[in-house]
Amino acid sequence: MFKRLVLGLFILILATSSQPVKAQEGGTGPIYIVQPGDSLSTIASRFSVDMNDLMEANGIVNANQLTVGQQLIIPGLEGVNGVLDTTLINFGNSYRALIRKTQISETLFKKLNHLVSPNEFYVGASMIVPTQANGDGLNTQVSPAAGESLLEAAIKKGTDPWTLAHYNHLQGSWDAIPGDTFFAPGGETTANPVHLPSAFLSAEIRSLPIKQGGTTELVIHPAENVALSGTLVDRPLHFFPLGDGRMVALQGVLVTLPLGVYPLRLDAALPDGSTESFEQMILVTRGDQRIDEQVVPSIDPATLEPETKQIEAIVANVTPQKYWDGDFILPVGLPSCITEWFGTPRYFLFNDARYSYFHSGVDYGVCSQEHPFDIYAAAPGVVAFTGSVFLRGNATIIDNGWGVYTLYAHQEEIYVTVGQAIQAGQVIGKIGATGHVTGPHLHFEMWVGGVQVNPLEWLKNTYP
Repeated sequence: MFKRLVLGLFILILATSSQPVKAQEGGTGPIYIVQPGDSLSTIASRFSVDMNDLMEANGIVNANQLTVGQQLIIPGLEGVNGVLDTTLINFGNSYRALIRKTQISETLFKKLNHLVSPNEFYVGASMIVPTQANGDGLNTQVSPAAGESLLEAAIKKGTDPWTLAHYNHLQGSWDAIPGDTFFAPGGETTANPVHLPSAFLSAEIRSLPIKQGGTTELVIHPAENVALSGTLVDRPLHFFPLGDGRMVALQGVLVTLPLGVYPLRLDAALPDGSTESFEQMILVTRGDQRIDEQVVPSIDPATLEPETKQIEAIVANVTPQKYWDGDFILPVGLPSCITEWFGTPRYFLFNDARYSYFHSGVDYGVCSQEHPFDIYAAAPGVVAFTGSVFLRGNATIIDNGWGVYTLYAHQEEIYVTVGQAIQAGQVIGKIGATGHVTGPHLHFEMWVGGVQVNPLEWLKNTYP
């Protein structure tokens, strides 16, 4: 994340393993615990309070230092008490259920999070919720099924409809809507309340918020004999078993997708032929790609489209077998050096017209001291393509399974053939300067669900 330094407002956050610094005694208001990356100015802005008032309420003299874990009193939030916790909204979290569980008014919840309407309750959004307010301990979650009375649902959870009516501000047991979520005292401490149709026992999106050029990992535990499908933005989701009853879908997010919110939809086909669906809007944030645009040598645009369509047709095939297990590895020897990053915006001029695109992979120069030109398979798989194309030159595409592909371009020599099984770390080619290049390097590219993603995310994270 890039932050602009504003003199006098941006402060230093000191990481510490010591006990949290307590709020100044004598102040009044809810407590916020300082998180990594916070500054006094951003905290004041988030809660719409004056920074001088924030400093005075906490006895802060030096605005240039905060400590991660430090407790700050937030003044001016009448009606809110307890500890203000920052939480990321995940798939299935419910706006209304979260308000009921925290036992604060909708007006105060909107004020804390600068919301105008519930429609701004996005998956991946960071929300402030009081974790030790009046609702502390409301961990018994009750959701009446279709045709089930509140009394029946309450008895199953060891509570009663009158308690539920009291804590959830219902006029009576008849005021409960099937499928809605209600809370009662007791039960083990739970995370944000999840409100899903009965076909989905649980749902989780890992590594929120999702980013441009990133890989979305969606883990669903469906009910027995339920077939899953769905879409993220405009891409179909393909689910595969994890072996414990849960299913996972991996889907890339286009690096040029405009920032904003997009639909994420789950569909369940039940054994009796009926279907259940659930949809929420999910927030897409800026990725880690470079933002400075580069001009490159002119290319005839007509030469690019056939290559793009050829590769898209190859990576559109979704193999149900997962060939890799664990991390992907570096495709070049050590020491390595990156000469160009994923997602860098580029443009070229052709016949007085401007054409924009982005760098679709990571470029590695020839920096290794031993076997400097060797190209290594980043993960196991089966070779799906070898050959020469205009832009990428001599290229190899490996099908790693589950809709994941790795591509190795600009090779001087290719050592593998289509259909050949490949192991991680196997030498598959030699770095070269074929195709549209200015010098020898390896262009390493990854496709997930038919979308190019940042390969560096796969080198530092384990999927799934």
